[in-house]
Formats: sequence, structure tokens, C-alpha cells
Amino acid sequence: MNNIKTTLLLATLTAILVALGDMIGGRSGMIMMFVISMGMNFMSYWYSDKIVLAQYNAQPVTAQSNPKLYAMVEQLAKNGNLPMPKVYIIPSEVPNAFATGRNPSHAAVAVTEGIQRLLTDDELEGVLAHELTHVKNRDTLISTIAAMMAG
Repeated sequence: MNNIKTTLLLATLTAILVALGDMIGGRSGMIMMFVISMGMNFMSYWYSDKIVLAQYNAQPVTAQSNPKLYAMVEQLAKNGNLPMPKVYIIPSEVPNAFATGRNPSHAAVAVTEGIQRLLTDDELEGVLAHELTHVKNRDTLISTIAAMMAG
């Protein structure tokens, strides 16, 4: 179902841009906007996760740099029969966490420094488990594309 939603989102974006191109530049404007739209769709599908992580200045986490967070995500992924996602930390005091990526094999989970300080380990584990359910249910692609477009 989420693949259909993503396809509809990208098709709607394409239709809006093509219609705008037609209104502004006629047939040539329509063709130009179709080409731009296809480029945006390609970038959204393949690179939206990287773009969103860059927007937040997210830094990769390894088992050595943050063993507790990394082990928590690793255990939750194992429990959920998911591939190990990349783990990121965001230098922000605002408590937040999110999952991103086009599918479970290309997923990432990010948390802010603020949420790590605010929550207990059990609470943070619950938040991470919630984010990994988005990965498992393939909610992350449509969410990431929508966030990237809004950004």
C-alpha cells in the first residue's frame, strides 16, 4: 500500500509541475517541467534519505562512538527481523527521532542529542522500536519524500 502512496505522491507532483509548465511556457514549458519532474522523482527515490539527514546535520554513529545507542538499535533490528539500519545522531537539543530510507535494506534511524538526555534507556528504546516499525512497514520512503519536498 505504501508503494502505491509513494507512486501517487510522485505522479501528483509530476502532474502539478507539468501543468505549471504548460501555463507558463506552453508546450515547451510543459516538456521542460516534465524533465525537471523526472529528475526530482529520481533524486527523491534514490537520495531523499541522504538529503534529509544532511538537512539535520546528522552524524553517523558506530558501535565505538556510541555503543549504547548502536547496541539498542542493533538488538531492536534483530528482534524485528530487519537488516541493521544506519544510525545517526543529530546535534540538537530538541527531542526528536525519525527513520528514513527507501526500504529496510537502505534504512537509517536518527536521534537528537536532546532526546538521548531527556529519556531513560527504556523510553528511548520504545521510541527507536516505534521508528523501526516505520522501516518494517515501509512508511519511511513516502515520509522522507514528503519531508524533502516540504523542505
